[in-house]
Amino acid sequence: MKQANTQLAEAITNPALGGSIQDMGGVEWLQLMLPNFITLALIVGIVLFVFIMFVGAIQWITSGGDKTAVEGARGKISNAVVGIVLLLATFAIISIIELFFGVDILSLDFDDLMIK
Repeated sequence: MKQANTQLAEAITNPALGGSIQDMGGVEWLQLMLPNFITLALIVGIVLFVFIMFVGAIQWITSGGDKTAVEGARGKISNAVVGIVLLLATFAIISIIELFFGVDILSLDFDDLMIK
């Protein structure tokens, strides 16, 4: 029974990770996960921008001329615009660093940077 469980555990892998993370060291895990976290953060930021813009627009439309409601909606929209500008500026800075130094940050390869 124990041997069957061991064989089953060895056969199960996560296709999203491209193999088993049990055999990975810290550097390999970081090379795999950090670019995925950066991409996920970019996607979440864009989705939040669209959602906050939508809520601000709905709030502005339904304000009915109330100055405080319009100012609140304008604040939401301006905060969303500032957030997306900062997000895209961060992505642009990462791209410039990658171009200038020749290091692909979004698909990290620490082998070139490690001292052996």
